[in-house]
Amino acid sequence: MILGCIADDFTGASDAASFLVKGGMRTVLCTGIPADDAVLFCEKADAVVIALKTRTEEPGKAVAESLHAVQWLKEHGAGYFYIKYCSTFDSTEKGNIGPVCDAVLDYLKEPFSLLCPSLPVNGRTVRGGTLYVNGTPLAESHMRFHPLNPMLQSDISQLMKPQSRYNCINLSREQLNKMQANWDREIETYTAGQKCFYFVPDYETDEDGEEIIRCFGHIQCLTGGSGILEIWAKHLLKGKVKPDEALTAETAGEALLIAGSCSQATLRQIARFKETGGVSLKIDPGAVRCGQQTLEGIKEFLELHKGTPVLFYSSETPEYLESIRKTHLQEYSSIVEKTMSDIAVIATQKQYTRFVVAGGETSGAVIKALGYDVFWIGPSISPGVPVMIPCKNPSVRIILKSGNFGEEDFFEKALFLTDGSERK
Repeated sequence: MILGCIADDFTGASDAASFLVKGGMRTVLCTGIPADDAVLFCEKADAVVIALKTRTEEPGKAVAESLHAVQWLKEHGAGYFYIKYCSTFDSTEKGNIGPVCDAVLDYLKEPFSLLCPSLPVNGRTVRGGTLYVNGTPLAESHMRFHPLNPMLQSDISQLMKPQSRYNCINLSREQLNKMQANWDREIETYTAGQKCFYFVPDYETDEDGEEIIRCFGHIQCLTGGSGILEIWAKHLLKGKVKPDEALTAETAGEALLIAGSCSQATLRQIARFKETGGVSLKIDPGAVRCGQQTLEGIKEFLELHKGTPVLFYSSETPEYLESIRKTHLQEYSSIVEKTMSDIAVIATQKQYTRFVVAGGETSGAVIKALGYDVFWIGPSISPGVPVMIPCKNPSVRIILKSGNFGEEDFFEKALFLTDGSERK
Protein backbone atom coordinates (compact mmCIF):
# COMPACT_ATOMS: atom_id res chain seq x y z
CA MET A 1 0.00 0.00 0.00
CA ILE A 2 1.32 3.40 -1.00
CA LEU A 3 -1.48 5.71 0.09
CA GLY A 4 -4.19 5.47 2.74
CA CYS A 5 -7.25 7.71 2.67
CA ILE A 6 -10.03 8.31 5.18
CA ALA A 7 -13.32 9.84 4.03
CA ASP A 8 -16.12 11.24 6.17
CA ASP A 9 -18.96 9.52 4.32
CA PHE A 10 -19.48 6.74 1.82
CA THR A 11 -20.04 8.73 -1.37
CA GLY A 12 -17.05 10.87 -0.45
CA ALA A 13 -14.99 7.70 -0.17
CA SER A 14 -16.10 6.38 -3.56
CA ASP A 15 -15.45 9.84 -5.03
CA ALA A 16 -11.89 9.79 -3.67
CA ALA A 17 -11.34 6.22 -4.81
CA SER A 18 -12.45 7.01 -8.36
CA PHE A 19 -9.77 9.68 -8.76
CA LEU A 20 -7.08 7.41 -7.31
CA VAL A 21 -8.02 4.86 -9.98
CA LYS A 22 -7.83 7.58 -12.65
CA GLY A 23 -4.34 8.33 -11.34
CA GLY A 24 -3.33 4.73 -11.99
CA MET A 25 -3.63 3.22 -8.52
CA ARG A 26 -5.33 -0.12 -7.97
CA THR A 27 -7.76 0.90 -5.26
CA VAL A 28 -9.81 -0.84 -2.59
CA LEU A 29 -12.58 0.85 -0.60
CA CYS A 30 -13.54 -0.47 2.85
CA THR A 31 -16.53 0.40 5.02
CA GLY A 32 -14.90 1.24 8.32
CA ILE A 33 -11.76 -0.45 9.62
CA PRO A 34 -11.14 -3.47 7.35
CA ALA A 35 -12.12 -6.82 8.82
CA ASP A 36 -9.57 -9.63 8.88
CA ASP A 37 -10.99 -11.21 5.71
CA ALA A 38 -10.65 -7.87 3.88
CA VAL A 39 -6.95 -7.42 4.63
CA LEU A 40 -5.95 -9.75 1.80
CA PHE A 41 -7.61 -7.45 -0.75
CA CYS A 42 -6.02 -4.37 0.85
CA GLU A 43 -2.57 -5.94 0.53
CA LYS A 44 -3.06 -6.19 -3.25
CA ALA A 45 -3.92 -2.48 -3.59
CA ASP A 46 -1.83 0.64 -4.15
CA ALA A 47 -4.40 2.71 -2.28
CA VAL A 48 -6.92 1.88 0.42
CA VAL A 49 -9.83 4.22 1.15
CA ILE A 50 -11.66 3.80 4.46
CA ALA A 51 -15.22 5.10 4.40
CA LEU A 52 -16.31 6.44 7.78
CA LYS A 53 -19.65 7.99 8.69
CA THR A 54 -18.27 10.96 10.58
CA ARG A 55 -19.48 13.95 8.56
CA THR A 56 -22.23 14.87 11.01
CA GLU A 57 -20.73 13.33 14.16
CA GLU A 58 -19.69 15.44 17.13
CA PRO A 59 -15.94 16.27 16.98
CA GLY A 60 -14.74 13.98 19.77
CA LYS A 61 -16.25 10.87 18.23
CA ALA A 62 -15.17 11.85 14.71
CA VAL A 63 -11.58 12.37 15.87
CA ALA A 64 -11.46 8.99 17.64
CA GLU A 65 -12.80 7.10 14.61
CA SER A 66 -10.56 8.98 12.17
CA LEU A 67 -7.41 8.41 14.22
CA HIS A 68 -8.22 4.71 14.53
CA ALA A 69 -8.50 4.49 10.73
CA VAL A 70 -5.25 6.39 10.12
CA GLN A 71 -3.44 4.20 12.65
CA TRP A 72 -4.71 1.07 10.88
CA LEU A 73 -3.53 2.38 7.51
CA LYS A 74 -0.10 3.23 8.89
CA GLU A 75 0.27 -0.16 10.56
CA HIS A 76 -0.57 -1.85 7.25
CA GLY A 77 2.04 -0.03 5.23
CA ALA A 78 0.66 3.33 4.06
CA GLY A 79 3.39 5.92 3.67
CA TYR A 80 1.11 8.77 2.61
CA PHE A 81 -2.26 9.83 3.98
CA TYR A 82 -5.24 11.81 2.73
CA ILE A 83 -8.12 13.23 4.76
CA LYS A 84 -11.07 13.48 2.38
CA TYR A 85 -14.01 15.78 3.09
CA CYS A 86 -16.68 17.32 0.90
CA SER A 87 -15.62 19.57 -1.98
CA THR A 88 -18.03 22.15 -0.56
CA PHE A 89 -16.36 21.92 2.88
CA ASP A 90 -19.60 20.50 4.26
CA SER A 91 -19.38 21.67 7.87
CA THR A 92 -20.61 24.08 10.54
CA GLU A 93 -19.05 26.09 13.39
CA LYS A 94 -19.19 22.97 15.56
CA GLY A 95 -18.12 20.74 12.68
CA ASN A 96 -15.33 18.21 12.84
CA ILE A 97 -13.14 18.87 9.80
CA GLY A 98 -10.78 21.07 11.83
CA PRO A 99 -10.53 18.76 14.87
CA VAL A 100 -9.95 15.69 12.66
CA CYS A 101 -7.25 17.36 10.57
CA ASP A 102 -5.54 18.75 13.69
CA ALA A 103 -5.54 15.34 15.39
CA VAL A 104 -4.16 13.47 12.37
CA LEU A 105 -1.36 16.01 11.83
CA ASP A 106 -0.46 15.78 15.52
CA TYR A 107 -0.41 11.97 15.33
CA LEU A 108 1.79 12.00 12.21
CA LYS A 109 3.95 14.80 13.68
CA GLU A 110 3.47 16.91 10.55
CA PRO A 111 4.07 20.67 10.97
CA PHE A 112 1.65 21.67 8.19
CA SER A 113 -0.71 20.44 5.52
CA LEU A 114 -3.03 21.75 2.80
CA LEU A 115 -6.75 22.46 2.74
CA CYS A 116 -7.68 21.63 -0.87
CA PRO A 117 -11.46 21.20 -1.25
CA SER A 118 -11.30 22.07 -4.96
CA LEU A 119 -12.71 19.79 -7.64
CA PRO A 120 -12.54 21.90 -10.82
CA VAL A 121 -14.22 19.30 -13.07
CA ASN A 122 -17.36 19.63 -10.91
CA GLY A 123 -17.17 23.40 -10.49
CA ARG A 124 -15.58 23.54 -7.01
CA THR A 125 -12.69 26.01 -6.97
CA VAL A 126 -10.67 28.12 -4.53
CA ARG A 127 -9.35 31.62 -5.16
CA GLY A 128 -7.94 33.93 -2.51
CA GLY A 129 -9.06 31.55 0.22
CA THR A 130 -12.71 31.67 -0.91
CA LEU A 131 -14.50 28.49 -1.99
CA TYR A 132 -16.69 28.78 -5.09
CA VAL A 133 -19.39 26.51 -6.51
CA ASN A 134 -19.67 27.04 -10.28
CA GLY A 135 -18.28 30.56 -9.87
CA THR A 136 -20.58 31.51 -6.97
CA PRO A 137 -19.22 31.90 -3.42
CA LEU A 138 -20.23 28.85 -1.38
CA ALA A 139 -22.51 30.75 1.02
CA GLU A 140 -24.44 32.22 -1.93
CA SER A 141 -24.81 28.87 -3.72
CA HIS A 142 -27.49 26.20 -3.40
CA MET A 143 -25.41 24.64 -0.58
CA ARG A 144 -26.77 27.28 1.79
CA PHE A 145 -29.94 25.16 1.79
CA HIS A 146 -28.21 21.89 2.78
CA PRO A 147 -30.63 20.09 5.16
CA LEU A 148 -27.93 18.93 7.61
CA ASN A 149 -25.09 21.41 7.16
CA PRO A 150 -26.28 24.69 5.60
CA MET A 151 -23.25 26.61 4.32
CA LEU A 152 -23.26 30.20 5.52
CA GLN A 153 -19.58 31.08 5.02
CA SER A 154 -17.36 30.99 1.92
CA ASP A 155 -13.94 31.85 3.36
CA ILE A 156 -12.06 28.65 4.26
CA SER A 157 -10.01 30.33 6.98
CA GLN A 158 -13.21 31.56 8.61
CA LEU A 159 -14.79 28.12 8.27
CA MET A 160 -11.79 26.62 10.07
CA LYS A 161 -11.41 29.32 12.72
CA PRO A 162 -13.99 28.00 15.23
CA GLN A 163 -12.92 24.40 14.58
CA SER A 164 -9.13 24.27 14.39
CA ARG A 165 -6.35 25.10 16.84
CA TYR A 166 -4.09 26.10 13.96
CA ASN A 167 -3.91 29.04 11.54
CA CYS A 168 -4.75 28.99 7.85
CA ILE A 169 -2.54 30.78 5.32
CA ASN A 170 -3.84 31.61 1.84
CA LEU A 171 -1.35 30.75 -0.88
CA SER A 172 -1.56 32.50 -4.26
CA ARG A 173 -0.07 31.12 -7.47
CA GLU A 174 2.76 33.63 -7.20
CA GLN A 175 3.57 32.54 -3.65
CA LEU A 176 3.43 28.90 -4.71
CA ASN A 177 5.91 29.53 -7.53
CA LYS A 178 8.20 31.35 -5.13
CA MET A 179 8.04 28.42 -2.73
CA GLN A 180 8.96 25.94 -5.47
CA ALA A 181 12.00 28.03 -6.36
CA ASN A 182 13.36 28.06 -2.80
CA TRP A 183 11.54 25.50 -0.67
CA ASP A 184 13.65 25.48 2.49
CA ARG A 185 13.83 29.24 2.92
CA GLU A 186 10.16 29.85 2.12
CA ILE A 187 8.86 27.07 4.38
CA GLU A 188 11.02 28.36 7.21
CA THR A 189 9.36 31.77 7.00
CA TYR A 190 5.94 30.16 7.46
CA THR A 191 6.84 27.62 10.14
CA ALA A 192 8.68 30.05 12.40
CA GLY A 193 6.81 30.38 15.69
CA GLN A 194 3.98 28.00 14.69
CA LYS A 195 3.53 24.42 15.89
CA CYS A 196 1.29 23.62 12.95
CA PHE A 197 -0.72 25.39 10.23
CA TYR A 198 -2.59 24.92 6.96
CA PHE A 199 -1.96 26.34 3.50
CA VAL A 200 -5.05 27.19 1.43
CA PRO A 201 -3.74 27.33 -2.15
CA ASP A 202 -5.45 28.87 -5.15
CA TYR A 203 -6.85 25.93 -7.11
CA GLU A 204 -9.10 26.73 -10.07
CA THR A 205 -7.79 24.41 -12.78
CA ASP A 206 -6.16 21.01 -13.10
CA GLU A 207 -2.95 22.85 -13.96
CA ASP A 208 -3.12 24.54 -10.54
CA GLY A 209 -3.43 21.09 -8.98
CA GLU A 210 -0.33 19.89 -10.81
CA GLU A 211 1.66 22.86 -9.52
CA ILE A 212 0.41 22.23 -5.98
CA ILE A 213 1.53 18.59 -6.10
CA ARG A 214 4.83 19.55 -7.71
CA CYS A 215 5.44 21.66 -4.62
CA PHE A 216 3.78 19.58 -1.88
CA GLY A 217 3.56 16.04 -3.28
CA HIS A 218 6.38 14.81 -1.05
CA ILE A 219 4.76 15.62 2.28
CA GLN A 220 3.14 12.86 4.31
CA CYS A 221 -0.43 14.11 4.71
CA LEU A 222 -2.76 16.22 2.56
CA THR A 223 -6.43 17.09 3.08
CA GLY A 224 -9.28 18.17 0.84
CA GLY A 225 -11.76 17.09 -1.79
CA SER A 226 -11.05 14.50 -4.45
CA GLY A 227 -9.65 16.86 -7.09
CA ILE A 228 -6.00 16.63 -6.06
CA LEU A 229 -5.97 12.84 -5.65
CA GLU A 230 -5.61 11.86 -9.32
CA ILE A 231 -2.60 14.15 -9.62
CA TRP A 232 -1.06 12.97 -6.34
CA ALA A 233 -1.54 9.31 -7.34
CA LYS A 234 0.32 9.87 -10.62
CA HIS A 235 3.09 11.68 -8.73
CA LEU A 236 3.51 8.86 -6.19
CA LEU A 237 3.44 6.14 -8.87
CA LYS A 238 6.33 7.56 -10.89
CA GLY A 239 8.61 4.68 -11.80
CA LYS A 240 6.21 2.06 -10.44
CA VAL A 241 4.26 -0.52 -12.44
CA LYS A 242 0.63 0.45 -12.98
CA PRO A 243 -2.21 -2.07 -12.64
CA ASP A 244 -2.85 -4.13 -15.74
CA GLU A 245 -6.23 -5.60 -14.75
CA ALA A 246 -9.20 -3.79 -16.26
CA LEU A 247 -12.32 -3.93 -14.10
CA THR A 248 -15.51 -3.85 -16.12
CA ALA A 249 -18.66 -1.87 -15.28
CA GLU A 250 -20.98 -4.42 -16.86
CA THR A 251 -22.84 -7.29 -15.23
CA ALA A 252 -25.97 -9.29 -15.99
CA GLY A 253 -29.07 -8.74 -13.88
CA GLU A 254 -31.79 -6.33 -12.84
CA ALA A 255 -31.22 -2.73 -11.69
CA LEU A 256 -32.54 -0.74 -8.74
CA LEU A 257 -32.21 3.04 -8.35
CA ILE A 258 -32.54 4.82 -4.99
CA ALA A 259 -32.41 8.58 -4.35
CA GLY A 260 -32.41 10.14 -0.90
CA SER A 261 -30.48 13.28 -1.79
CA CYS A 262 -32.32 16.60 -1.96
CA SER A 263 -29.65 18.39 -3.99
CA GLN A 264 -30.59 20.34 -7.09
CA ALA A 265 -28.57 17.97 -9.26
CA THR A 266 -30.42 14.91 -7.95
CA LEU A 267 -33.81 16.63 -8.30
CA ARG A 268 -33.00 17.32 -11.96
CA GLN A 269 -31.86 13.72 -12.47
CA ILE A 270 -35.09 12.36 -10.98
CA ALA A 271 -37.16 14.68 -13.17
CA ARG A 272 -35.24 13.61 -16.28
CA PHE A 273 -35.65 9.90 -15.46
CA LYS A 274 -39.42 10.31 -15.02
CA GLU A 275 -39.82 12.50 -18.12
CA THR A 276 -38.09 9.88 -20.28
CA GLY A 277 -40.49 7.15 -19.17
CA GLY A 278 -38.64 5.70 -16.20
CA VAL A 279 -40.69 3.81 -13.60
CA SER A 280 -40.57 5.46 -10.17
CA LEU A 281 -42.22 5.52 -6.76
CA LYS A 282 -41.90 8.33 -4.23
CA ILE A 283 -41.23 7.28 -0.65
CA ASP A 284 -43.15 9.58 1.71
CA PRO A 285 -41.69 9.31 5.25
CA GLY A 286 -44.85 10.80 6.74
CA ALA A 287 -46.96 8.14 5.04
CA VAL A 288 -44.52 5.43 6.11
CA ARG A 289 -44.69 6.64 9.71
CA CYS A 290 -48.48 6.42 9.88
CA GLY A 291 -48.71 3.15 7.94
CA GLN A 292 -50.21 4.53 4.73
CA GLN A 293 -47.15 3.46 2.75
CA THR A 294 -45.90 0.00 3.70
CA LEU A 295 -42.95 -2.17 2.84
CA GLU A 296 -45.34 -4.82 1.59
CA GLY A 297 -46.86 -2.34 -0.86
CA ILE A 298 -43.41 -1.27 -2.00
CA LYS A 299 -42.47 -4.92 -2.51
CA GLU A 300 -45.58 -5.44 -4.65
CA PHE A 301 -44.67 -2.37 -6.75
CA LEU A 302 -41.19 -3.80 -7.34
CA GLU A 303 -42.63 -7.18 -8.31
CA LEU A 304 -45.16 -5.52 -10.65
CA HIS A 305 -42.32 -3.90 -12.59
CA LYS A 306 -39.96 -6.86 -12.62
CA GLY A 307 -37.65 -6.68 -15.63
CA THR A 308 -37.67 -2.87 -15.64
CA PRO A 309 -35.33 -0.58 -13.67
CA VAL A 310 -37.27 1.12 -10.86
CA LEU A 311 -36.39 4.37 -9.08
CA PHE A 312 -37.43 4.83 -5.45
CA TYR A 313 -36.92 8.41 -4.30
CA SER A 314 -37.67 10.62 -1.31
CA SER A 315 -36.00 13.81 -2.56
CA GLU A 316 -37.72 17.11 -1.74
CA THR A 317 -37.29 20.81 -2.54
CA PRO A 318 -35.33 23.23 -0.29
CA GLU A 319 -38.59 24.97 0.61
CA TYR A 320 -40.17 21.75 1.89
CA LEU A 321 -37.06 20.85 3.90
CA GLU A 322 -37.07 24.26 5.53
CA SER A 323 -40.73 23.86 6.48
CA ILE A 324 -40.02 20.65 8.42
CA ARG A 325 -36.52 21.48 9.71
CA LYS A 326 -37.57 22.08 13.33
CA THR A 327 -40.33 19.49 13.55
CA HIS A 328 -39.69 16.36 11.50
CA LEU A 329 -36.39 16.59 9.57
CA GLN A 330 -34.30 14.21 11.70
CA GLU A 331 -37.15 11.74 12.16
CA TYR A 332 -38.01 11.73 8.45
CA SER A 333 -34.34 11.33 7.50
CA SER A 334 -34.11 8.21 9.68
CA ILE A 335 -37.31 6.79 8.19
CA VAL A 336 -36.01 7.36 4.66
CA GLU A 337 -32.68 5.67 5.40
CA LYS A 338 -34.38 2.65 6.96
CA THR A 339 -36.95 2.31 4.17
CA MET A 340 -34.41 2.66 1.37
CA SER A 341 -32.17 0.10 3.08
CA ASP A 342 -35.08 -2.34 3.35
CA ILE A 343 -35.87 -1.87 -0.35
CA ALA A 344 -32.25 -2.65 -1.28
CA VAL A 345 -32.31 -5.83 0.82
CA ILE A 346 -35.57 -6.94 -0.82
CA ALA A 347 -34.02 -6.36 -4.26
CA THR A 348 -30.98 -8.42 -3.27
CA GLN A 349 -33.24 -11.27 -2.21
CA LYS A 350 -34.85 -11.06 -5.65
CA GLN A 351 -31.38 -11.45 -7.26
CA TYR A 352 -30.93 -7.82 -8.36
CA THR A 353 -27.27 -7.20 -9.21
CA ARG A 354 -27.11 -3.48 -10.09
CA PHE A 355 -27.66 -0.76 -7.51
CA VAL A 356 -27.50 3.00 -8.10
CA VAL A 357 -27.85 5.20 -5.00
CA ALA A 358 -27.90 9.02 -4.80
CA GLY A 359 -27.07 10.75 -1.52
CA GLY A 360 -24.33 10.29 1.06
CA GLU A 361 -26.45 9.35 4.08
CA THR A 362 -28.67 7.09 2.00
CA SER A 363 -25.67 5.39 0.40
CA GLY A 364 -24.10 4.65 3.76
CA ALA A 365 -27.33 3.15 5.06
CA VAL A 366 -27.87 1.02 1.95
CA ILE A 367 -24.33 -0.36 1.95
CA LYS A 368 -24.59 -1.24 5.63
CA ALA A 369 -27.85 -3.08 4.99
CA LEU A 370 -26.44 -5.01 2.03
CA GLY A 371 -23.55 -6.18 4.20
CA TYR A 372 -20.69 -5.53 1.77
CA ASP A 373 -17.55 -4.16 3.40
CA VAL A 374 -14.77 -4.18 0.81
CA PHE A 375 -14.84 -3.16 -2.87
CA TRP A 376 -12.62 -2.94 -5.89
CA ILE A 377 -13.09 0.38 -7.68
CA GLY A 378 -13.85 0.22 -11.39
CA PRO A 379 -14.42 2.84 -14.12
CA SER A 380 -16.39 6.03 -13.46
CA ILE A 381 -19.89 6.85 -14.68
CA SER A 382 -19.16 10.57 -14.29
CA PRO A 383 -16.40 12.47 -12.44
CA GLY A 384 -16.25 11.26 -8.84
CA VAL A 385 -18.81 8.48 -9.30
CA PRO A 386 -17.22 5.06 -9.91
CA VAL A 387 -18.62 1.60 -10.34
CA MET A 388 -17.90 -0.41 -7.19
CA ILE A 389 -17.46 -4.18 -7.24
CA PRO A 390 -17.85 -6.08 -3.95
CA CYS A 391 -14.68 -8.14 -3.55
CA LYS A 392 -16.70 -11.00 -2.05
CA ASN A 393 -19.47 -10.92 -4.70
CA PRO A 394 -17.92 -9.78 -8.01
CA SER A 395 -21.14 -10.26 -10.00
CA VAL A 396 -22.68 -7.19 -8.30
CA ARG A 397 -22.18 -3.56 -9.36
CA ILE A 398 -22.90 -0.64 -7.02
CA ILE A 399 -22.81 3.06 -7.87
CA LEU A 400 -22.98 5.62 -5.06
CA LYS A 401 -23.45 9.24 -6.07
CA SER A 402 -22.88 12.28 -3.92
CA GLY A 403 -26.06 14.32 -4.25
CA ASN A 404 -24.50 17.20 -6.17
CA PHE A 405 -22.64 15.06 -8.72
CA GLY A 406 -23.60 13.85 -12.17
CA GLU A 407 -25.29 15.18 -15.29
CA GLU A 408 -29.07 15.26 -15.79
CA ASP A 409 -29.00 11.91 -17.61
CA PHE A 410 -26.94 10.27 -14.86
CA PHE A 411 -29.44 7.51 -14.06
CA GLU A 412 -29.84 6.52 -17.71
CA LYS A 413 -26.08 6.54 -18.21
CA ALA A 414 -25.49 4.40 -15.11
CA LEU A 415 -28.06 1.86 -16.29
CA PHE A 416 -26.60 1.69 -19.79
CA LEU A 417 -22.97 1.35 -18.75
CA THR A 418 -23.64 -1.39 -16.18
CA ASP A 419 -25.99 -3.42 -18.38
CA GLY A 420 -24.20 -6.62 -19.31
CA SER A 421 -27.24 -8.37 -20.74
CA GLU A 422 -27.68 -9.36 -24.36
CA ARG A 423 -30.51 -6.83 -24.80
CA LYS A 424 -28.06 -3.90 -24.58
